[in-house]
Amino acid sequence: MSAPDFFQQDHAAIEAGLEKLLPPDSTPPASIHTAMRYSVFAGGKRIRPILCYESAKLFAADPAGAIPVGCALEFIHTYSLIHDDLPALDNDDLRRGKPTNHKVFGEAIAILAGDALLTLAFQTLANAAIEPNRRVRVISEIAAAAGTVNGMVGGQVADIEAEKKAPDSATLEYIHRSKTAALICGSIVAGAIAGGAGDEDVARLRRFGEQIGWAFQVVDDILDVSESSVSLGKTAGKDQAQQKATYPALYGLEKSRAIATELETKALRELDFYGERGTRLRQVAQFLVARRN
Repeated sequence: MSAPDFFQQDHAAIEAGLEKLLPPDSTPPASIHTAMRYSVFAGGKRIRPILCYESAKLFAADPAGAIPVGCALEFIHTYSLIHDDLPALDNDDLRRGKPTNHKVFGEAIAILAGDALLTLAFQTLANAAIEPNRRVRVISEIAAAAGTVNGMVGGQVADIEAEKKAPDSATLEYIHRSKTAALICGSIVAGAIAGGAGDEDVARLRRFGEQIGWAFQVVDDILDVSESSVSLGKTAGKDQAQQKATYPALYGLEKSRAIATELETKALRELDFYGERGTRLRQVAQFLVARRN
């Protein structure tokens, strides 16, 4: 399945926002800004900011305020990839089809580039043109999604601690719902809040985000087994080589695909309430589950 027709237009809007917010690589200290830009502009699909932007569009006539929120999410996601690739974590040489940040700039600058992107994310959120009370809610939502309690960092810790152990369903679910699904869900919820959604809509989109984010990571597990490094833009087979807790390792490929489909179905059911208005979010969700990289 190819990306929806509007995906490229959204992608271009996010790219323009990222370019505006990131310091030029000539800004002192040039080394850190060059490293930050290297990973941000290495060719990501911008899934999280696009989900944020499309979620805002459900409620806002002018969703421009969601663009910086989406860019902040991309900064957080990219920082997590830079750090995840470091020798102390997954020790990977390839990301988005290019050498990883520490392979190009060294470990010290890579660590600092990740730190700088995380810091820039919250500066960006603080300055976003959103009604102040909603801006605070967005910051809180994204911070929680990236944090330790059922958030990305907590999931990464659990992922490391589960290596070389027999996976169990509860641990596997926690890792996937925290390490990956939390930031995807946070992107959708933050977009809804930025767009002016009421509490019931925020709750509905949270349920959608939790399920589609979980499905996204199950698909990632499947692709690590079934696709090549060239197709993925990162080293294939790493999960198995490092004895990671994954869905194929616990359930096999066929059942893993069925689980991803079931999660997708549950997620899309939450969008039925919006009828035609929910078409774009529905199409992005379907693309995330049907993708090959």
